[in-house]
Amino acid sequence: MSTGFLSVAELREEVAAGRVDTVLLAVADMQGRLQGKRLSARFFLDEVLAHGSEGCNYLLAVDVDMNTVDGYAMSSWERGYGDFVMKPDLATLRRVPWQDGTVMLMADLTWEDGSDVIASPRQVLRGQLARLAERGLVAYVGTELEFVVYDDSYEDAWKRAYRDLNPANLYNVDYSLLGTARIEPLLRRIRRDMEGAGLYVESAKGECNLGQHEIAFRYDEALRTCDNHSIYKNGAKEIAAQEGRSITFMAKPNQREGNSCHIHISLRTADGTPVMAGDGPHGLSELGSRFIAGQLAAMRELTLLYAPNINSYKRYVPGSFAPTAVKWGVDNRTCSLRLVGHGHSLRIENRVPGGDVNPYLAVSALIAAGLHGIDAGLPLEEACPGNAYTSGAETVPHTLRDALGLWEGSKLARETFGEDMVAHYANNARVELTAFEAAVTDWEMFRGFERL
Repeated sequence: MSTGFLSVAELREEVAAGRVDTVLLAVADMQGRLQGKRLSARFFLDEVLAHGSEGCNYLLAVDVDMNTVDGYAMSSWERGYGDFVMKPDLATLRRVPWQDGTVMLMADLTWEDGSDVIASPRQVLRGQLARLAERGLVAYVGTELEFVVYDDSYEDAWKRAYRDLNPANLYNVDYSLLGTARIEPLLRRIRRDMEGAGLYVESAKGECNLGQHEIAFRYDEALRTCDNHSIYKNGAKEIAAQEGRSITFMAKPNQREGNSCHIHISLRTADGTPVMAGDGPHGLSELGSRFIAGQLAAMRELTLLYAPNINSYKRYVPGSFAPTAVKWGVDNRTCSLRLVGHGHSLRIENRVPGGDVNPYLAVSALIAAGLHGIDAGLPLEEACPGNAYTSGAETVPHTLRDALGLWEGSKLARETFGEDMVAHYANNARVELTAFEAAVTDWEMFRGFERL
């Protein structure tokens, strides 16, 4: 295990020596953001370690601005906005190098009777991992988050209404060592601090948009990867803020290339044997072929879990390296699904999610879709050899409203995740649509203030 992780015994030693005084207990909300409490380390060890801590259940029933909204069965004014229990997952206890004297760990959410909070993204993923475990399988996942760096602080960006911001690079720095060198002090600090928090950093590279970059981390078991994803995303923002800069992971921050989050997934047996590779076409096993076929069959109806926001759908532009066609191909970046690697490393890359994705929900969707393909014995169509943008294939939904309709009409989603979870995330989408449709945008003002 990485040196960034701690056992409870090691935490006690650190606290006794005065090197640690704060414990962050974190949960992932509907957007995949970290919410929770800053606990004194002494109180954590004396009380929370054994009993957990409480948090208001509105954390899974608010919009992005933390406004209470109607339509959620589990949490409302009528139900009194009570508590759920944040149960520490001690396997995630780790150092937080960018905060003095601080460690953190993730929590699972339960009700007072010990039952899971079904709308909790972490619990949703645990449910799908349990379905895999019933078949003797384990999912390994890697997520590739892109982001844009600005030389403006978050506060300055807010006060300027996010207009005329200064990207850290003024030209396309895709793979440019010169371009990454221009902001290497920030990138290096993020990489080193993430290593110190137990993440395995692979590399950093420039991307196409102005000031756009990506830091890649080594794949791991699905739950750990999703925890690392959320911790990294939160930590990178904190580090940027400490440096007087800002980072955005939003899917489409401007008219240029959006921020993607390509998700790689493969399956192994419990003893670590890969099962997607075989002697079939393109080096796939029968299970591997069916797993990919399930992805294709379920992609449109599960897109809400890959693209959860209004802005998510603005990435899907033909010829932009963001996918539109529901197709798969061998090392083909025009497709929604790209087969990469060979033998032990053979895996599928889903290119639909953007940087705003909730990793727990997206990986849950990948597993659910793959198991659907395996269980139903779905045949895999021929790989797309050319430009999927012009293939005439079905496309991913064009808008959040389209994705919502497909989600609510999905028999697979209801059978896999349950009626309550489907209704919960459908309501979340409706809340975002209502807020957006009531807003007057800059686009409308510039287009209509004088000329209409």
